[in-house]
Amino acid sequence: MSTRPLRVLLVSHYYPPHVGGIENVVRREAEGLAAQGNDVTVVTSAGRSSVTVEHGVRVVRVAAWNGTERKAGVPFPVFSPALAAVALRWARHADAVHIHDCLYLSSWAAGLAAKLTRTPYVLTQHVAVVDHPSGLVRAVQRVVYGVAGRALLRGARAVFTLNSSVAGFVETYGARRRHHLANGVDTDRFRPAASAAERARARERFALPADRVLVLFVGRLVPKKGYDLLLAAHTPDAGYDLVFSGGGDTEALAGRAGVHHLGALDPEAVAEAYRACDVFALPSTAEGFPLTVQEAMASGLPVVTTDDPGYSPYALDRDQVSLLPREVPVLAAELRALAADPERRSRMGTYSRTYAEKAFAWDDHVRTLLEHYGGGDRR
Repeated sequence: MSTRPLRVLLVSHYYPPHVGGIENVVRREAEGLAAQGNDVTVVTSAGRSSVTVEHGVRVVRVAAWNGTERKAGVPFPVFSPALAAVALRWARHADAVHIHDCLYLSSWAAGLAAKLTRTPYVLTQHVAVVDHPSGLVRAVQRVVYGVAGRALLRGARAVFTLNSSVAGFVETYGARRRHHLANGVDTDRFRPAASAAERARARERFALPADRVLVLFVGRLVPKKGYDLLLAAHTPDAGYDLVFSGGGDTEALAGRAGVHHLGALDPEAVAEAYRACDVFALPSTAEGFPLTVQEAMASGLPVVTTDDPGYSPYALDRDQVSLLPREVPVLAAELRALAADPERRSRMGTYSRTYAEKAFAWDDHVRTLLEHYGGGDRR
């Protein structure tokens, strides 16, 4: 590991205040690197170009059109032509470039800039091909990964993956130096409610019922995330209410008994939403171990999610984490059973918190990044 501060460029298609898992990971990495004395720059998208300093991190926002997300739920900002010059400038300034995902225009620009300036780069691949309902979107993903993605993966000094599914995916597309690296979680922000009174206050803040078991979903309301499966599994007599946090197909939630929508929340509010609820459910597909599951575990919630092979590197106790097929009857039976069994919820919640404290430390995550940045030596 380098003993001197590094100049690090992180590149992500989105960054807070845009709400999502990847942008939260990038923010925590950037702030963690800056807290250790490194000169950190983030290049990302926004409605208009700007340069700000946020928590010790230089954030360079390049103007981009985000209509594909607003109109079709496809998170793909279309950057202005200024992106190329911005990427080249900050890659030249950097000792190491860290690219997040290889599907986006920002990633391609950063990879090219790193090559032109002979700056070593690493890449974190968060997902494989997303099983989008549109065949066109799926086909475009495969073409992009097969061309730009393959070039980025082959040229990276290190490729970080979060689970075995994505590990196999990047190897298929040419990654030569792959490493498993779990995301970290802020276990101070995401924590269990300290008392019944604190939980009651959280429920009051969100206008949630005080006397119901609450099952929380956090994420975009798109089919990939499985919100529709939760709605199909829920009936008014199920013994629990559903709570959704996130944007997307909000009309699907309207007028349903026992269903509450909190909207898209900032990280502090999301943390409080976890503390307000009793169970976390995310029947998503092709995500492996998403950040929201880690946050829920840190918050001491029982977790019900999809039995994805991506969980295998984490050696979870299947008696303490419900890993299920994406089948409505199975999901409905499990949520009903948990709603009726407070002792089991307590055991699973204790396991979640203990696991998160041991496995998801941000300091360890940042230390691993610095080791792979390699002191910023130019190739």
